[in-house]
Amino acid sequence: MDNEEFEKYLIKSQAYCSRAEKCESDVRTYLYKQGVDSETISKIIESLVDDKFVDNDRYARAFVSDAFKFNKWGKLKIRQALLAKGISDKIMSEPLAEIDDAEYMSLLETILRTKLKSVHGDDDYKIKASVFRFAYSRGFEPELVDKVWVKLR
Repeated sequence: MDNEEFEKYLIKSQAYCSRAEKCESDVRTYLYKQGVDSETISKIIESLVDDKFVDNDRYARAFVSDAFKFNKWGKLKIRQALLAKGISDKIMSEPLAEIDDAEYMSLLETILRTKLKSVHGDDDYKIKASVFRFAYSRGFEPELVDKVWVKLR
């Protein structure tokens, strides 16, 4: 790919990164869909990282914050989503640890209360199983779900 093409895709990538926080994996996928070869993709990503358009640490912080506050996800689901984006455990561990424990437990309790209202039936086992499955699908740790369940019942 010639220098003119490189510049064209670099500018496109900078615009893409300017709209919202992106990680290296997002940019790589974006450029791949544009038909850019892997060698050029690597050079573009290197340039974007140098110019601070892409920063996986910053991305992980933003992702953790948004997933917790807006999506109401637990730490396990957030961790899996970041792993799918190619973010290492080392990078994601600090933002995950910064989630306030009291807020986390409060969110879990709110989610379980809400789900409990929508589950109908006479069989306590089925109600509990439904609520637990829901909490697990949201990425909350089984021991914490159990702890909140005892508090609610």
